[in-house]
Amino acid sequence: MDGILVINKPCGMTSFDVIARLRKKYKQKKFGHTGTLDPNASGVLVVLCGRATKALQFLENSDKTYIAQMKLGQSTTTDDIWGETEQEKPVVPITDLQAVLDTFVGKQSQLVPKTSAKKIAGKKLYEYQRAGKEVPEVYADIEIYSAKVLDESEMKFEISCSSGTYIRSICRDIALKTGNVGMMTALQRIEAGGFTIEQAEELDAPEHTLYPLESAFEPMEHVEYEPFADILNGRKIECDAKQDRIAVMHEGKIAAVYERDHDNVFRSKRGLW
Repeated sequence: MDGILVINKPCGMTSFDVIARLRKKYKQKKFGHTGTLDPNASGVLVVLCGRATKALQFLENSDKTYIAQMKLGQSTTTDDIWGETEQEKPVVPITDLQAVLDTFVGKQSQLVPKTSAKKIAGKKLYEYQRAGKEVPEVYADIEIYSAKVLDESEMKFEISCSSGTYIRSICRDIALKTGNVGMMTALQRIEAGGFTIEQAEELDAPEHTLYPLESAFEPMEHVEYEPFADILNGRKIECDAKQDRIAVMHEGKIAAVYERDHDNVFRSKRGLW
């Protein structure tokens, strides 16, 4: 079983739980996912299986789209409803949530949550917190491509962003920008790696649609190259590709990922046969 599954991860399960269930269902060990969803989040989890797991490193940093909901008046240790309360304060009404969201669109440096897995001095931030130590401030470079309000009264919005963006941090920062404290109350990922929530199938479905690995590499420039023996042996190749990273194809299947070495010379990054 080689290819891609698109699972609608339910709330209350870790991404690893999903992988464990799939391994048991299909009696196969080689599974991996392209981006973790928190246990309390739901939505698109792109799962690679079999030979496709070799491509994991090229698909982990894909852009994503989420639907989030937030609440004002309370902040927590995790920046979401599942953490311990840190502060409560009277709500300052937000009269135009869309205008506030618009200020977040673009490239920025985001303060990651204290409970994230980001590492400082070899230790994850949540490990500092659990040990009762002061949590260092860590910032990540991200980009918000678009943000739109879905329900003003419920503070529900859709956001498209680069990989590594923390939506709960955005909820926290929306609150702070408007003189409030706040937290995320719900999160659903509706798009990841080019796959949408409409394609996502329930984990307990009798069978799952198996997408070919090539479907995840559609945005990457495809190059047919001969002799194919050069690709199998990981040799450098010459081609007139425009992108610095290319998918080398053979008989309609992706065989390897190459990246520019210099000029029109490309070196093998990973064989995928």
